[in-house]
Formats: sequence, structure tokens, C-alpha cells
Amino acid sequence: MENFLKHLQDGYSNRKYDLDKKKIETFIDDFFRFVFFLELQRCASEDEIANRLQQFKIDFIKILYSVFDDKEKATACGEYFFTKFPEIYKTLEQDAAFALENDPAATSVEEVTFSYPGFYAIAIYRLAHELQLEKIPLIPRIWTELAHSKTGIDIHPGATIGSPFFIDHGTGIVIGETSEIGNGVKIYQGVTLGALSVSKEIANTKRHPTIENGVVIYANATILGGETVIGENSIIGGNVWITDSLPKNSVVFHKGQVTVRNKFPGDEPINYFI
Repeated sequence: MENFLKHLQDGYSNRKYDLDKKKIETFIDDFFRFVFFLELQRCASEDEIANRLQQFKIDFIKILYSVFDDKEKATACGEYFFTKFPEIYKTLEQDAAFALENDPAATSVEEVTFSYPGFYAIAIYRLAHELQLEKIPLIPRIWTELAHSKTGIDIHPGATIGSPFFIDHGTGIVIGETSEIGNGVKIYQGVTLGALSVSKEIANTKRHPTIENGVVIYANATILGGETVIGENSIIGGNVWITDSLPKNSVVFHKGQVTVRNKFPGDEPINYFI
């Protein structure tokens, strides 16, 4: 027990950052709720909205202090993020409209922003990606892993994703760090954009596939490899496994054999083999 207590003491002494993970998660969740009108209380004026945004900025800069030794740099990064936010927000509005356009079950943009896990995951990814581009440590991954825990959708903040982008259903989707996704792409549940190898030696190389504009990837498809390019406007059917590039306008599907027969075929015995 003494050795274990010493081990824990060393862990606290040697950790690189003093940050409050829960506070970081609460911040981005509350920010999402505010900017997409999920709060019950309506903001009555532009002044009230401006004050709320200013408070979010102050809170975010305080969070950045926990990962930067230089407070001036933290403040500059916070200011830059909120300067870029209107541009990110416009992109997210395009994503929401694209979801409405492509999902017959969606009745309004408000339904998408209020209830679609795919939209939540995309929104958190786009915000985290901006921090990743600025080389802000830890926080981008904490944000996307929060979205992962809430939605079952795992998007690395380092991935590059165009707009509009639509995730339908979403559970089980994995989009790796060096994935590149074009504009107008649609992805369904269980899709993996992964690496052929998980060796640490290739950490600084492109390990994940490129998906060009207009591609549709149906449920449980697996596409692997940094040199794998799926050409524009291709359709990738469910349950396929792809490790080679495909030209544009390709249609790929898994052909299995399905047998259908009458449930009660007379005296035919039913045998189960396990």
C-alpha cells in the first residue's frame, strides 16, 4: 500500500497540466446549448446575447490558462477562437440544412439541432478542430471524447472534414486523425475510417483514408489506409471492407447469399448447427 500511495503522489506531482476536465466538458456543452437555442430561457435582446458571449469568452480564456504557461498567449487564443466562431457557425448551419435535406425523417432544422446526435458530434468536432489547428493541447480531445461518450460517434479533432457533412444515426462511427473528407459527404452508423496499422512509428504520417466530394458510405463499411482514396460521388454499400482506392462514381456493395423459405415446409426437420 505504501508503494501505491507513493505512486499516486508521484502521479499528481508529475502531471503536466492542472485542469478541471469536468469544467472543460461543461463549458463546451453549455456553449453548444446556448448558440443553438437549446436553453429554455429566451435571450430578450442583442445586448443580453453579447453579454452571454462575452462571459463564455472569459470562461474559455480561464480554461486556456490551465494548458498555457503564457497567459498572454492563452488570451490571444481565446480571442482568436471567438473571432473565428461566426465562420464555424455558418458551416454548422450548412451541416444542419444538409441533414434536413437528406433525412426523410427530419421535419425541421430545429429538430436536427435539438435532437440529432450526428449534428452534436459534428458541431463539437468543428469547434475542437479549430483548437487543434492552433495547437492547443488536450482540450480538443476532451471535447471530442465528450461528444463520443454522448453519441457513440468518435471523430478525432485532427480530421479534416468539408461542408456540408451529414451523419445519420451515427452510433459506432470512427473517423481517424488524418482522415480527409470532402464536401457533401454522407455517412451512416458503424462506419470506420481507420488505419491499416496502429504502429507508433507511423504516428506522423497520413494513416487514414481520403473521402472525396459527394460520397455516400452506408452502415458498417470499413475503409482503411492513408493512401486509400474514395473517388467523388461514389456509393459505398454496407458491410464492405476497402483498403484500395476507387475511381469516382464507383458503386461498391457486399454480395451475400440470403435464403428464404416457408416457415412450415411440411415434415422437413429443422436442424441447428452451432
